[in-house]
Order: sequence, then C-alpha cells, then structure tokens
Amino acid sequence: MVKNIITNDIAKCNQALIGLYNVYDPEIGLNVIDLGLVYELNFDDNTKTVNCEMTLTTQFCPMGEAITGDTTQSLTSSFPNWTINVNLTFEPPWDYTKISPEGNEFLGR
Repeated sequence: MVKNIITNDIAKCNQALIGLYNVYDPEIGLNVIDLGLVYELNFDDNTKTVNCEMTLTTQFCPMGEAITGDTTQSLTSSFPNWTINVNLTFEPPWDYTKISPEGNEFLGR
C-alpha cells in the first residue's frame, strides 16, 4: 500500500494511509496520497509521535492550511493519543510526475 513514501514503519504507514486517502485537495478533488503530496511518514513509538513531511502543489496554495489541517486530523484519528507533526517542505518541489497512476486516471491524464 505504501506509495513512494519514505517511512520507518511500513505497518503504521499503511494504517496512516487508510485515513489519508480521505484527505483531499479541494481545488483538484484528488486525495493527498494519489497527488503525491506526502513524502515521509515516520513513527516514534517511545514518544508516540508521528512526523509527516508533505508538500503542496504550489508554495502559495490557497488551500494549504485546510490540507495540512485535514492531514493532522486524519493522522490524529489513526493514532489517538499520539503527537502529530505535519511539516511542509518544498524540496523537492511538487510536480505532475508525483501523481499516482490512479490519480492520473481520475484526472483523465
């Protein structure tokens, strides 16, 4: 189930992905996983912390706050009582090559 996402725990990453498939970019109508916005999901069992590195389609995405908020909410639902850190990065910058085959099909590409 892990799709080009760097992780230190495949089982927990798969658990996180179940919820993240329901986090959508409202302007595009595609979820953050198939868009390729999530770069890393790492889990620290000792501190019960989830660290998510993700990007947006542009640095000035008007829906960025909503997308990162929904991502935090989704990870909180998947990992209750864990600390969730969603960090935005623009390195590497997002481009259309990061969209999954399912995402391209949805977009008619």
